[in-house]
Amino acid sequence: MKAGQQEWVVDDSPKEECGVLGLYIPGTESARLAYFALYALQHRGQESAGLAVSDGTVVRMHKGMGLVGQVFNEDILGTLRGELAVGHTRYSTTGHSELDNAQPVFCTSVIGDVAVAHNGNLVDIHLLKEDLLRNGHSFYSSSDSEVIARLLSSHLEEGPLAAVRATMAQIRGAYSVCVLVRNKLLAFRDPHGVRPLVLGRVRGGWMVASESCALSPVDGEFVREIRPGELVVIDENGLESFQAMEPAAPAPCLFELIYFARPDSRMEGSSVSAIRTRMGEELAREHPAEADVVVPVPDSGIPAARGYSKVSGIPYADGMMKNRYIHRTFIQPDQRMREMGVRMKLAPLHDEINGKRIVLVDDSIVRATTTKQIVRMLLDHGAAEVHVRITAPPIKWPCFYGIDMASRSELAAATFTVDEIRRHIGATSLGYLSVNGTVQAAGGGPHCLACFTGNYPIDVSEEHRIAAAARPPDVGQMTTVSSPVKVL
Repeated sequence: MKAGQQEWVVDDSPKEECGVLGLYIPGTESARLAYFALYALQHRGQESAGLAVSDGTVVRMHKGMGLVGQVFNEDILGTLRGELAVGHTRYSTTGHSELDNAQPVFCTSVIGDVAVAHNGNLVDIHLLKEDLLRNGHSFYSSSDSEVIARLLSSHLEEGPLAAVRATMAQIRGAYSVCVLVRNKLLAFRDPHGVRPLVLGRVRGGWMVASESCALSPVDGEFVREIRPGELVVIDENGLESFQAMEPAAPAPCLFELIYFARPDSRMEGSSVSAIRTRMGEELAREHPAEADVVVPVPDSGIPAARGYSKVSGIPYADGMMKNRYIHRTFIQPDQRMREMGVRMKLAPLHDEINGKRIVLVDDSIVRATTTKQIVRMLLDHGAAEVHVRITAPPIKWPCFYGIDMASRSELAAATFTVDEIRRHIGATSLGYLSVNGTVQAAGGGPHCLACFTGNYPIDVSEEHRIAAAARPPDVGQMTTVSSPVKVL
Protein backbone atom coordinates (compact mmCIF):
# COMPACT_ATOMS: atom_id res chain seq x y z
CA MET A 1 0.00 0.00 0.00
CA LYS A 2 1.39 3.41 -0.86
CA ALA A 3 2.17 5.89 1.88
CA GLY A 4 -0.92 7.80 2.86
CA GLN A 5 -3.24 5.41 1.02
CA GLN A 6 -6.11 4.00 3.05
CA GLU A 7 -7.95 0.76 2.63
CA TRP A 8 -11.63 0.64 1.80
CA VAL A 9 -13.84 -1.87 3.56
CA VAL A 10 -17.39 -2.29 2.32
CA ASP A 11 -18.88 -2.78 5.79
CA ASP A 12 -18.24 -1.89 9.41
CA SER A 13 -18.76 -5.36 10.90
CA PRO A 14 -16.17 -6.63 13.40
CA LYS A 15 -13.16 -8.39 11.94
CA GLU A 16 -11.54 -11.55 13.29
CA GLU A 17 -7.78 -11.69 13.59
CA CYS A 18 -7.04 -15.07 12.04
CA GLY A 19 -7.45 -18.79 11.75
CA VAL A 20 -4.76 -21.34 12.64
CA LEU A 21 -4.23 -25.02 11.98
CA GLY A 22 -1.66 -27.73 12.54
CA LEU A 23 -1.54 -31.09 10.81
CA TYR A 24 0.45 -34.31 11.11
CA ILE A 25 -0.38 -37.29 8.90
CA PRO A 26 2.25 -40.06 8.75
CA GLY A 27 3.25 -41.08 5.25
CA THR A 28 1.39 -38.19 3.60
CA GLU A 29 2.42 -34.93 1.99
CA SER A 30 0.49 -32.68 4.34
CA ALA A 31 0.70 -29.39 2.40
CA ARG A 32 -2.18 -30.16 0.08
CA LEU A 33 -4.49 -31.26 2.89
CA ALA A 34 -3.47 -28.24 4.96
CA TYR A 35 -4.29 -26.03 1.96
CA PHE A 36 -7.86 -27.33 1.76
CA ALA A 37 -8.30 -27.10 5.53
CA LEU A 38 -7.01 -23.53 5.42
CA TYR A 39 -9.62 -22.74 2.78
CA ALA A 40 -12.30 -23.65 5.32
CA LEU A 41 -10.85 -21.02 7.70
CA GLN A 42 -10.80 -18.27 5.07
CA HIS A 43 -13.68 -16.47 6.81
CA ARG A 44 -11.40 -15.77 9.77
CA GLY A 45 -8.96 -13.65 7.79
CA GLN A 46 -8.56 -12.43 4.23
CA GLU A 47 -5.42 -10.28 4.35
CA SER A 48 -2.75 -12.96 4.12
CA ALA A 49 -2.24 -16.70 4.22
CA GLY A 50 0.69 -19.00 4.87
CA LEU A 51 1.86 -22.58 5.31
CA ALA A 52 4.99 -24.03 6.89
CA VAL A 53 5.83 -27.71 6.33
CA SER A 54 8.52 -30.00 7.75
CA ASP A 55 9.86 -33.28 6.36
CA GLY A 56 11.52 -34.10 9.69
CA THR A 57 14.74 -32.35 8.71
CA VAL A 58 13.95 -29.02 7.04
CA VAL A 59 11.12 -26.54 7.63
CA ARG A 60 9.92 -24.88 4.42
CA MET A 61 7.45 -22.02 4.29
CA HIS A 62 5.43 -19.96 1.85
CA LYS A 63 3.14 -17.04 2.68
CA GLY A 64 1.73 -14.05 0.89
CA MET A 65 -0.83 -11.28 0.87
CA GLY A 66 -4.35 -12.17 -0.25
CA LEU A 67 -6.72 -15.11 -0.08
CA VAL A 68 -5.63 -18.73 0.25
CA GLY A 69 -6.36 -19.41 -3.43
CA GLN A 70 -4.30 -16.38 -4.46
CA VAL A 71 -1.27 -17.20 -2.31
CA PHE A 72 -0.88 -20.88 -3.27
CA ASN A 73 -0.85 -22.84 -6.51
CA GLU A 74 0.12 -26.33 -7.61
CA ASP A 75 3.81 -25.51 -8.08
CA ILE A 76 4.14 -23.84 -4.70
CA LEU A 77 2.42 -26.68 -2.86
CA GLY A 78 4.75 -29.10 -4.62
CA THR A 79 7.76 -27.47 -2.95
CA LEU A 80 6.30 -27.84 0.55
CA ARG A 81 7.28 -31.42 1.29
CA GLY A 82 6.64 -33.17 4.58
CA GLU A 83 4.19 -34.80 6.98
CA LEU A 84 3.97 -31.89 9.44
CA ALA A 85 2.34 -28.54 8.65
CA VAL A 86 1.03 -25.39 10.27
CA GLY A 87 -1.12 -22.82 8.48
CA HIS A 88 -2.61 -19.39 9.02
CA THR A 89 -5.10 -16.92 7.58
CA ARG A 90 -4.79 -13.38 8.90
CA TYR A 91 -6.71 -10.24 9.59
CA SER A 92 -4.55 -7.76 11.50
CA THR A 93 -5.50 -6.41 14.90
CA THR A 94 -1.92 -5.74 15.97
CA GLY A 95 0.66 -4.91 13.35
CA HIS A 96 0.04 -3.47 9.93
CA SER A 97 -1.40 -5.38 6.97
CA GLU A 98 1.84 -6.19 5.18
CA LEU A 99 3.88 -9.25 4.21
CA ASP A 100 6.26 -8.99 7.17
CA ASN A 101 3.29 -9.55 9.48
CA ALA A 102 1.89 -12.50 7.53
CA GLN A 103 2.10 -15.83 9.34
CA PRO A 104 3.35 -18.37 10.20
CA VAL A 105 6.19 -16.52 11.93
CA PHE A 106 9.56 -18.14 11.15
CA CYS A 107 12.56 -18.07 13.46
CA THR A 108 15.47 -20.28 14.50
CA SER A 109 16.32 -21.97 17.78
CA VAL A 110 19.08 -24.18 19.11
CA ILE A 111 17.03 -27.22 18.06
CA GLY A 112 16.35 -25.94 14.54
CA ASP A 113 13.78 -23.90 12.63
CA VAL A 114 10.48 -22.94 14.23
CA ALA A 115 7.22 -21.77 12.61
CA VAL A 116 4.45 -20.27 14.76
CA ALA A 117 0.80 -19.51 13.89
CA HIS A 118 -1.20 -17.51 16.42
CA ASN A 119 -4.81 -16.41 16.81
CA GLY A 120 -5.59 -13.84 19.47
CA ASN A 121 -4.00 -10.77 20.98
CA LEU A 122 -1.49 -10.20 23.75
CA VAL A 123 -2.12 -7.32 26.13
CA ASP A 124 1.48 -6.79 27.30
CA ILE A 125 3.38 -6.89 24.02
CA HIS A 126 5.37 -3.68 24.52
CA LEU A 127 6.98 -4.77 27.78
CA LEU A 128 7.76 -8.24 26.43
CA LYS A 129 9.27 -6.87 23.25
CA GLU A 130 11.49 -4.44 25.15
CA ASP A 131 12.74 -7.28 27.34
CA LEU A 132 13.50 -9.50 24.35
CA LEU A 133 15.33 -6.69 22.57
CA ARG A 134 17.49 -6.15 25.65
CA ASN A 135 18.34 -9.87 25.54
CA GLY A 136 19.60 -9.75 21.97
CA HIS A 137 16.50 -10.68 19.96
CA SER A 138 15.65 -8.79 16.78
CA PHE A 139 12.21 -8.40 15.20
CA TYR A 140 11.22 -8.16 11.54
CA SER A 141 7.48 -7.64 12.13
CA SER A 142 5.23 -5.52 14.33
CA SER A 143 2.88 -8.37 15.33
CA ASP A 144 2.53 -9.83 18.79
CA SER A 145 2.77 -13.29 17.24
CA GLU A 146 6.51 -12.83 16.71
CA VAL A 147 6.88 -12.14 20.43
CA ILE A 148 5.40 -15.59 21.13
CA ALA A 149 7.69 -17.15 18.54
CA ARG A 150 10.82 -15.51 20.00
CA LEU A 151 9.91 -16.52 23.54
CA LEU A 152 9.28 -20.12 22.51
CA SER A 153 12.43 -20.41 20.45
CA SER A 154 14.56 -19.21 23.37
CA HIS A 155 13.27 -22.06 25.58
CA LEU A 156 12.83 -25.01 23.16
CA GLU A 157 16.14 -26.64 24.11
CA GLU A 158 14.47 -27.33 27.49
CA GLY A 159 11.81 -29.48 25.77
CA PRO A 160 8.32 -28.72 24.42
CA LEU A 161 6.49 -28.70 27.76
CA ALA A 162 9.09 -26.57 29.54
CA ALA A 163 9.23 -24.15 26.60
CA VAL A 164 5.46 -23.68 26.46
CA ARG A 165 5.19 -23.33 30.23
CA ALA A 166 7.95 -20.70 30.25
CA THR A 167 6.26 -18.82 27.41
CA MET A 168 2.78 -18.96 28.93
CA ALA A 169 4.20 -17.71 32.24
CA GLN A 170 5.42 -14.53 30.49
CA ILE A 171 2.49 -13.63 28.23
CA ARG A 172 -0.98 -12.31 29.01
CA GLY A 173 -3.93 -12.15 26.69
CA ALA A 174 -5.85 -14.39 24.34
CA TYR A 175 -3.99 -16.94 22.28
CA SER A 176 -4.46 -20.19 20.44
CA VAL A 177 -1.10 -21.22 18.99
CA CYS A 178 0.20 -23.89 16.62
CA VAL A 179 3.97 -24.46 16.51
CA LEU A 180 5.99 -26.47 14.00
CA VAL A 181 9.48 -27.62 14.90
CA ARG A 182 11.57 -30.02 12.87
CA ASN A 183 9.83 -33.21 14.01
CA LYS A 184 6.92 -32.14 16.21
CA LEU A 185 3.70 -30.18 16.19
CA LEU A 186 2.74 -28.24 19.34
CA ALA A 187 -0.59 -26.58 20.02
CA PHE A 188 -1.71 -24.68 23.12
CA ARG A 189 -4.49 -22.39 24.30
CA ASP A 190 -4.54 -19.57 26.86
CA PRO A 191 -5.74 -20.40 30.41
CA HIS A 192 -9.06 -18.58 29.92
CA GLY A 193 -9.77 -20.28 26.56
CA VAL A 194 -10.76 -16.99 24.95
CA ARG A 195 -9.98 -17.96 21.36
CA PRO A 196 -11.13 -21.36 20.05
CA LEU A 197 -8.96 -24.37 19.22
CA VAL A 198 -10.14 -27.90 18.41
CA LEU A 199 -8.58 -31.32 17.95
CA GLY A 200 -9.48 -33.83 15.25
CA ARG A 201 -8.39 -37.12 13.64
CA VAL A 202 -7.42 -37.10 9.97
CA ARG A 203 -6.42 -40.22 7.99
CA GLY A 204 -4.50 -41.86 10.81
CA GLY A 205 -3.00 -38.56 11.95
CA TRP A 206 -4.04 -35.48 13.89
CA MET A 207 -5.19 -31.94 13.22
CA VAL A 208 -5.65 -28.91 15.44
CA ALA A 209 -7.54 -25.91 14.08
CA SER A 210 -9.40 -22.78 15.11
CA GLU A 211 -12.70 -24.38 14.11
CA SER A 212 -14.01 -27.86 13.44
CA CYS A 213 -15.16 -26.78 9.95
CA ALA A 214 -11.52 -27.17 8.86
CA LEU A 215 -11.84 -30.93 9.34
CA SER A 216 -14.61 -31.45 6.82
CA PRO A 217 -12.69 -30.80 3.55
CA VAL A 218 -10.02 -33.36 4.51
CA ASP A 219 -12.47 -36.01 5.75
CA GLY A 220 -11.45 -35.45 9.36
CA GLU A 221 -13.32 -36.33 12.54
CA PHE A 222 -13.89 -33.89 15.39
CA VAL A 223 -12.55 -35.23 18.69
CA ARG A 224 -12.79 -32.39 21.22
CA GLU A 225 -11.80 -28.84 22.02
CA ILE A 226 -8.32 -28.12 23.33
CA ARG A 227 -8.78 -27.24 27.01
CA PRO A 228 -7.80 -23.84 28.41
CA GLY A 229 -4.13 -23.97 29.42
CA GLU A 230 -3.62 -27.30 27.63
CA LEU A 231 -0.65 -28.23 25.42
CA VAL A 232 -0.81 -31.08 22.92
CA VAL A 233 2.38 -32.49 21.39
CA ILE A 234 2.01 -34.49 18.18
CA ASP A 235 4.79 -36.49 16.52
CA GLU A 236 5.58 -39.95 15.17
CA ASN A 237 4.82 -41.43 18.60
CA GLY A 238 1.26 -40.08 18.57
CA LEU A 239 -0.37 -37.41 20.73
CA GLU A 240 0.46 -36.38 24.27
CA SER A 241 -1.55 -33.93 26.34
CA PHE A 242 -0.22 -31.76 29.16
CA GLN A 243 -1.79 -29.13 31.39
CA ALA A 244 0.88 -26.52 30.73
CA MET A 245 -0.84 -23.93 32.90
CA GLU A 246 -3.72 -24.29 35.32
CA PRO A 247 -7.03 -23.14 33.81
CA ALA A 248 -8.24 -19.70 34.87
CA ALA A 249 -11.86 -18.53 35.04
CA PRO A 250 -13.36 -19.77 31.73
CA ALA A 251 -13.95 -16.94 29.26
CA PRO A 252 -14.52 -18.25 25.71
CA CYS A 253 -15.44 -15.41 23.37
CA LEU A 254 -19.21 -15.10 23.01
CA PHE A 255 -18.79 -13.17 19.78
CA GLU A 256 -17.37 -16.29 18.13
CA LEU A 257 -20.82 -17.86 18.55
CA ILE A 258 -22.73 -14.74 17.55
CA TYR A 259 -20.79 -13.86 14.43
CA PHE A 260 -17.32 -15.20 13.60
CA ALA A 261 -17.53 -18.98 13.60
CA ARG A 262 -18.89 -20.82 10.60
CA PRO A 263 -22.39 -22.23 11.20
CA ASP A 264 -21.18 -25.78 10.52
CA SER A 265 -18.52 -25.61 13.26
CA ARG A 266 -19.00 -27.14 16.68
CA MET A 267 -18.19 -25.08 19.77
CA GLU A 268 -18.94 -25.62 23.44
CA GLY A 269 -20.77 -28.87 22.79
CA SER A 270 -23.18 -27.61 20.15
CA SER A 271 -23.27 -26.60 16.51
CA VAL A 272 -22.88 -22.88 15.93
CA SER A 273 -25.97 -22.95 13.70
CA ALA A 274 -28.08 -24.37 16.54
CA ILE A 275 -26.79 -21.74 18.96
CA ARG A 276 -27.67 -18.93 16.55
CA THR A 277 -31.11 -20.42 15.99
CA ARG A 278 -31.69 -20.34 19.75
CA MET A 279 -30.55 -16.72 19.80
CA GLY A 280 -33.20 -15.90 17.21
CA GLU A 281 -35.85 -17.75 19.21
CA GLU A 282 -34.99 -15.81 22.37
CA LEU A 283 -34.90 -12.57 20.40
CA ALA A 284 -38.49 -13.18 19.26
CA ARG A 285 -39.55 -13.66 22.89
CA GLU A 286 -37.74 -10.55 24.13
CA HIS A 287 -38.61 -8.28 21.18
CA PRO A 288 -41.75 -9.35 19.28
CA ALA A 289 -42.96 -7.32 16.30
CA GLU A 290 -46.04 -7.13 14.13
CA ALA A 291 -44.68 -7.89 10.68
CA ASP A 292 -45.23 -9.85 7.46
CA VAL A 293 -41.82 -11.48 6.94
CA VAL A 294 -38.57 -12.18 8.79
CA VAL A 295 -35.53 -11.35 6.65
CA PRO A 296 -31.90 -12.17 7.64
CA VAL A 297 -28.78 -10.21 6.84
CA PRO A 298 -26.73 -13.02 5.28
CA ASP A 299 -24.89 -15.03 6.31
CA SER A 300 -24.63 -14.98 10.10
CA GLY A 301 -28.21 -13.70 10.48
CA ILE A 302 -29.80 -16.66 8.67
CA PRO A 303 -30.05 -19.22 11.53
CA ALA A 304 -31.24 -16.52 13.95
CA ALA A 305 -33.88 -15.33 11.47
CA ARG A 306 -35.19 -18.89 11.18
CA GLY A 307 -35.38 -19.10 14.97
CA TYR A 308 -37.20 -15.78 15.17
CA SER A 309 -39.65 -16.97 12.51
CA LYS A 310 -40.28 -20.25 14.34
CA VAL A 311 -41.18 -18.62 17.66
CA SER A 312 -43.02 -15.60 16.27
CA GLY A 313 -44.95 -17.47 13.58
CA ILE A 314 -43.96 -14.80 11.03
CA PRO A 315 -42.91 -16.36 7.70
CA TYR A 316 -39.20 -16.45 6.87
CA ALA A 317 -38.03 -14.91 3.58
CA ASP A 318 -34.66 -14.53 1.87
CA GLY A 319 -35.01 -10.82 1.23
CA MET A 320 -31.39 -10.25 0.20
CA MET A 321 -28.72 -12.15 -1.69
CA LYS A 322 -25.05 -11.81 -0.76
CA ASN A 323 -22.35 -11.21 -3.35
CA ARG A 324 -19.74 -13.70 -2.13
CA TYR A 325 -16.98 -12.25 -4.29
CA ILE A 326 -16.72 -8.96 -2.39
CA HIS A 327 -13.52 -8.69 -0.39
CA ARG A 328 -11.19 -5.94 0.71
CA THR A 329 -10.06 -3.60 -2.04
CA PHE A 330 -7.31 -1.04 -2.41
CA ILE A 331 -9.20 0.89 -5.07
CA GLN A 332 -9.85 4.39 -3.78
CA PRO A 333 -13.59 5.14 -3.81
CA ASP A 334 -15.23 8.51 -3.82
CA GLN A 335 -17.78 9.37 -1.15
CA ARG A 336 -20.75 8.08 -3.13
CA MET A 337 -19.02 4.74 -3.74
CA ARG A 338 -18.42 4.36 0.00
CA GLU A 339 -22.10 5.02 0.64
CA MET A 340 -22.94 2.35 -1.95
CA GLY A 341 -20.66 -0.24 -0.33
CA VAL A 342 -23.49 -2.30 1.17
CA ARG A 343 -25.33 -2.30 -2.17
CA MET A 344 -22.27 -3.92 -3.72
CA LYS A 345 -22.36 -6.66 -1.11
CA LEU A 346 -26.12 -7.24 -0.71
CA ALA A 347 -28.72 -7.42 -3.49
CA PRO A 348 -32.37 -7.04 -2.35
CA LEU A 349 -35.08 -9.32 -3.72
CA HIS A 350 -37.74 -6.76 -4.58
CA ASP A 351 -40.73 -9.12 -4.63
CA GLU A 352 -39.95 -10.37 -1.10
CA ILE A 353 -39.66 -6.81 0.23
CA ASN A 354 -42.09 -4.55 -1.61
CA GLY A 355 -45.06 -3.53 0.56
CA LYS A 356 -44.00 -5.79 3.45
CA ARG A 357 -43.48 -5.08 7.14
CA ILE A 358 -40.06 -6.61 7.70
CA VAL A 359 -38.27 -7.96 10.75
CA LEU A 360 -34.61 -7.57 9.81
CA VAL A 361 -32.36 -9.94 11.81
CA ASP A 362 -28.63 -9.23 12.04
CA ASP A 363 -25.81 -10.25 14.35
CA SER A 364 -24.54 -6.91 15.65
CA ILE A 365 -24.39 -3.14 15.35
CA VAL A 366 -20.94 -1.60 15.76
CA ARG A 367 -20.80 1.90 14.32
CA ALA A 368 -24.33 1.66 12.82
CA THR A 369 -23.11 2.70 9.36
CA THR A 370 -23.84 -0.63 7.67
CA THR A 371 -27.19 -1.15 9.40
CA LYS A 372 -28.33 2.31 8.32
CA GLN A 373 -27.47 1.53 4.70
CA ILE A 374 -29.29 -1.81 4.79
CA VAL A 375 -32.45 -0.26 6.27
CA ARG A 376 -32.37 2.48 3.64
CA MET A 377 -31.93 -0.10 0.88
CA LEU A 378 -34.96 -2.09 2.06
CA LEU A 379 -37.08 1.04 2.27
CA ASP A 380 -35.93 2.08 -1.20
CA HIS A 381 -37.23 -1.27 -2.47
CA GLY A 382 -40.68 -0.70 -1.05
CA ALA A 383 -40.55 -2.06 2.50
CA ALA A 384 -43.45 -0.62 4.50
CA GLU A 385 -41.67 -0.97 7.87
CA VAL A 386 -38.28 -2.28 9.01
CA HIS A 387 -38.05 -3.68 12.55
CA VAL A 388 -34.36 -4.33 13.28
CA ARG A 389 -33.54 -7.19 15.65
CA ILE A 390 -29.96 -7.86 16.76
CA THR A 391 -28.69 -11.15 18.23
CA ALA A 392 -25.84 -9.44 20.11
CA PRO A 393 -26.38 -7.14 23.07
CA PRO A 394 -25.32 -3.50 22.54
CA ILE A 395 -21.54 -3.36 21.99
CA LYS A 396 -20.22 -0.69 24.33
CA TRP A 397 -16.58 -1.59 24.89
CA PRO A 398 -13.66 -2.42 22.55
CA CYS A 399 -12.07 -5.87 22.38
CA PHE A 400 -8.40 -6.32 23.32
CA TYR A 401 -8.31 -10.07 22.74
CA GLY A 402 -8.17 -10.45 18.97
CA ILE A 403 -11.25 -8.82 17.44
CA ASP A 404 -10.83 -5.65 15.41
CA MET A 405 -14.01 -3.95 16.57
CA ALA A 406 -13.48 -0.19 17.08
CA SER A 407 -12.32 2.25 19.69
CA ARG A 408 -14.94 3.07 22.31
CA SER A 409 -15.58 6.52 20.83
CA GLU A 410 -16.67 4.85 17.57
CA LEU A 411 -19.10 2.36 19.13
CA ALA A 412 -22.66 3.58 18.64
CA ALA A 413 -24.06 1.96 21.79
CA ALA A 414 -21.30 3.43 23.95
CA THR A 415 -22.62 6.96 23.37
CA PHE A 416 -26.23 6.76 22.20
CA THR A 417 -29.44 5.26 23.54
CA VAL A 418 -31.25 2.50 21.71
CA ASP A 419 -33.89 4.94 20.50
CA GLU A 420 -31.25 7.39 19.26
CA ILE A 421 -29.63 4.59 17.28
CA ARG A 422 -33.04 3.53 15.95
CA ARG A 423 -33.72 7.04 14.68
CA HIS A 424 -30.29 7.27 13.11
CA ILE A 425 -30.59 4.00 11.18
CA GLY A 426 -34.17 4.83 10.13
CA ALA A 427 -35.74 1.70 11.60
CA THR A 428 -39.37 1.41 12.68
CA SER A 429 -38.18 -0.29 15.87
CA LEU A 430 -34.93 -1.68 17.24
CA GLY A 431 -34.37 -4.52 19.71
CA TYR A 432 -31.13 -6.09 20.98
CA LEU A 433 -30.96 -9.52 22.57
CA SER A 434 -30.12 -9.14 26.27
CA VAL A 435 -26.80 -10.32 27.69
CA ASN A 436 -28.60 -13.01 29.71
CA GLY A 437 -30.64 -14.11 26.68
CA THR A 438 -27.49 -14.40 24.56
CA VAL A 439 -25.64 -16.40 27.20
CA GLN A 440 -28.58 -18.76 27.76
CA ALA A 441 -28.90 -19.36 24.02
CA ALA A 442 -25.19 -20.21 23.96
CA GLY A 443 -25.67 -22.86 26.63
CA GLY A 444 -25.57 -20.85 29.84
CA GLY A 445 -21.87 -21.27 30.57
CA PRO A 446 -19.31 -18.57 31.37
CA HIS A 447 -18.04 -16.41 28.49
CA CYS A 448 -16.01 -13.32 27.83
CA LEU A 449 -18.61 -10.53 27.81
CA ALA A 450 -16.17 -7.63 27.85
CA CYS A 451 -17.45 -5.91 24.71
CA PHE A 452 -20.96 -5.83 26.22
CA THR A 453 -20.25 -5.19 29.92
CA GLY A 454 -16.76 -3.70 30.11
CA ASN A 455 -15.69 -6.47 32.51
CA TYR A 456 -12.42 -7.76 31.06
CA PRO A 457 -11.41 -11.25 32.25
CA ILE A 458 -7.72 -10.49 31.53
CA ASP A 459 -6.37 -7.20 32.83
CA VAL A 460 -5.51 -4.72 30.08
CA SER A 461 -2.79 -2.16 30.71
CA GLU A 462 -3.58 1.52 30.36
CA GLU A 463 -0.83 1.76 27.72
CA HIS A 464 -2.54 -0.93 25.66
CA ARG A 465 -5.94 0.76 25.98
CA ILE A 466 -4.53 4.11 24.87
CA ALA A 467 -2.74 2.56 21.89
CA ALA A 468 -5.94 0.82 20.75
CA ALA A 469 -8.00 3.99 21.16
CA ALA A 470 -5.52 5.98 19.09
CA ARG A 471 -5.69 3.63 16.09
CA PRO A 472 -7.55 5.36 13.23
CA PRO A 473 -10.50 3.55 11.60
CA ASP A 474 -10.42 2.48 7.96
CA VAL A 475 -11.97 4.92 5.51
CA GLY A 476 -14.80 2.56 4.66
CA GLN A 477 -15.66 2.16 8.32
CA MET A 478 -16.05 5.89 9.01
CA THR A 479 -19.51 7.29 9.34
CA THR A 480 -20.88 9.35 6.48
CA VAL A 481 -23.19 11.63 8.46
CA SER A 482 -22.08 14.95 9.90
CA SER A 483 -22.85 16.46 13.27
CA PRO A 484 -21.49 19.39 15.27
CA VAL A 485 -21.04 17.12 18.31
CA LYS A 486 -20.84 13.39 17.63
CA VAL A 487 -21.90 11.00 14.93
CA LEU A 488 -23.14 7.44 14.88
